[in-house]
Amino acid sequence: MKGDALKSATVIKVLAFTLLSIAFFYFGKHWSDGSQQLVFFNSRQDSASLTNPTNPSSQFVSISPNFNKSFDLSSVINDTTVSDKPQEKTPSVEVVLSPPPPPPSPPPAVQKMGVLDENGVMNDNFEVGEFDPEVVDNWGVGNETEVEDGDGVKRFRVKKFGLCPDSMREYIPCLDNVEAISKLKSTERGEKFERHCPEKDKGLNCLVPPPRGYRAPITWPKSRDEVWFSNVPHARLAEDKGGQNWILIDKDKFKFPGGGTQFIHGADQYLDQIQKMLPEIAFGHHVRVALDIGCGVASFGAYLLSRNVLTLSVAPKDVHENQIQFALERGVPAMVAAIATHRLRHPSQAFELIHCSRCRINWTRDDGILLLEVNRLLRAGGYFVWAAQPVYKHEAALEEQWEEMVNLTTRLCWNLVKKEGYIAIWQKPLNNSCYLSREEGTQPPLCDPHDDPDNVWYVDLKACITRLPEEGFGANITTWPSRLQYPPDRLQSIQVDSFLSRKELFNAESKFWNEIIGSYVRAWHWKKLKLRNVMDMRAGFGGFAAAMIENQLDCWVLNVVPVSGKNTLPVIFDRGLLGVKHDWCEPFDTYPRTYDLLHANGLFSIEQKRCNMSTIMLEMDRILRPGGRAYIRDSVAIMDELQDIGKAMGWRVTVRDTSEGPHASYKILTGDKHLLRA
Repeated sequence: MKGDALKSATVIKVLAFTLLSIAFFYFGKHWSDGSQQLVFFNSRQDSASLTNPTNPSSQFVSISPNFNKSFDLSSVINDTTVSDKPQEKTPSVEVVLSPPPPPPSPPPAVQKMGVLDENGVMNDNFEVGEFDPEVVDNWGVGNETEVEDGDGVKRFRVKKFGLCPDSMREYIPCLDNVEAISKLKSTERGEKFERHCPEKDKGLNCLVPPPRGYRAPITWPKSRDEVWFSNVPHARLAEDKGGQNWILIDKDKFKFPGGGTQFIHGADQYLDQIQKMLPEIAFGHHVRVALDIGCGVASFGAYLLSRNVLTLSVAPKDVHENQIQFALERGVPAMVAAIATHRLRHPSQAFELIHCSRCRINWTRDDGILLLEVNRLLRAGGYFVWAAQPVYKHEAALEEQWEEMVNLTTRLCWNLVKKEGYIAIWQKPLNNSCYLSREEGTQPPLCDPHDDPDNVWYVDLKACITRLPEEGFGANITTWPSRLQYPPDRLQSIQVDSFLSRKELFNAESKFWNEIIGSYVRAWHWKKLKLRNVMDMRAGFGGFAAAMIENQLDCWVLNVVPVSGKNTLPVIFDRGLLGVKHDWCEPFDTYPRTYDLLHANGLFSIEQKRCNMSTIMLEMDRILRPGGRAYIRDSVAIMDELQDIGKAMGWRVTVRDTSEGPHASYKILTGDKHLLRA
């Protein structure tokens, strides 16, 4: 009985559930109006229903009247604005999802044109820009550089400079001015060998090309003894002086045996003889800076370098063609200059020793005015070495010349300390006592006390004896090498507008450049550049040149002091360095392609008030060797213009930050001159 009761209860439940289901179905059909269909899903879906929903055997839902219709719900989903209208009821819909959008394309690959990747990281995987051979063939034709300021208003153009004619390959503007020389009233005193610069509108406006077949110069010290023939292609000097061991031609090179007209057995033997004659000369210790007048190919100065003596070799551009060009190609300090009617552009008491070996100068003419210029240049207690025929030949005319020389030097209070063979050596007095004790009316007279013996820019020679400073300035310098960093007494004569003492300025400049050059050596590997001939275009106290020595760079530096600034040349020479006065609005007296490095600190920001910056840059290009470099440290305000001028000259130009960082008021422009014009 109990089992039957349980069965009947189960049946009743099943029947009740069935009736309830039928009732819900009936009510659902009844409440639907045809536009709103109820959708019923069966939970027993299988894989067939998913893979083929249109198959009747797998249909588990009732059909909605909205079946197979698509609706764009993005406007509803993305619309976040609040509306004041009451929202209407939306019908039930079946959503058909569109396929997902394709993934975004990868970013384009960065085309590397330098050594930094897109993240600013150094990378050696880079592409080199294409080479255009027409750049060389069409140099300077139709190429311009445009510069625009930040407002887009001011514009200026720097046109690419063209090449000069081949006839100007060795052009020195102020010494090759044929038009000005032809108008000279007289040339008997050597006026044609002095400076006669072109007028401003007739200045250099092109790039001086090198000779055909020009090659990178042979490096020092090998260059002392040989240079490439193609770099200075002139055989006349070898033909005229080959028998005197000046210079010889050997295949594709010039060779320099080290001889001279008066020392055909070699400069080393000649220097040993001078040192033996007068041990007090003490090359490299007491005598540090020397001047060789009428130097030939500068073998005297070349061999003194190994004895720690800096010798400036000077000669005019005369019949002995290109002798200074040979000297500079060898890597020996030299300048084109002539003692004629103007002072040489060096201060008083500049040289401890002045040398003349068969220099073809009549020292006694015009009341001894040329020897008086030597006296001005010679340091108190310094030596004049004369090797010439009147010293040793016993001919009437030559003996008369010797007597005139002895008479003149006696009146100059010079002491003939040694005469041996063909060499005579005089010494200049240490003070004015001898001058003041001469008989009244003795010629030549003392110069006026107000005469500035250090004023040398276009100043006529004066037939008078330059007075020595009463304080002993110039005579009491220390010996080499300690004098390089020791503030000299003549530092006190420099007019400086500063609250700091001059010694503090001197020491600060030396420290500054020593740190800067040290960083150049470490970061830019200056010792690997094989620098030899270097010019500092605005030298100050010579701190840059001193730093080059302290950092053991095997080069020499010509310190140029602009006429627009303070005359610091006496300090430069007292330190044991070489220097010269110059106005950068005019060309410099040297051959083209004679310097490996030009350094200009603050030059353009000062000279732009007086000179055209393109004029200075073109002059730099003229005297810079192909493959040489220029380092310009100057104001940010003029860097853009300098950069465009450099590019217009064909330099590879880079602007770098100083050690003070990107926001400093100064930057460094480096320009590399290429060989592509050869």
